[in-house]
Amino acid sequence: MADGYLEKHQEDYEARKAAWLRKKKHLPKAKQINIKRPDDESL
Repeated sequence: MADGYLEKHQEDYEARKAAWLRKKKHLPKAKQINIKRPDDESL
């Protein structure tokens, strides 16, 4: 009984993980904020 229980939970975990990875790939990437720096870096 324990073997079937563990196998079922492992299959459920792998299915949730695969769905999470598929969803993660379609999320927009965070935009980089460009900071305008002065020409003279010593300022």
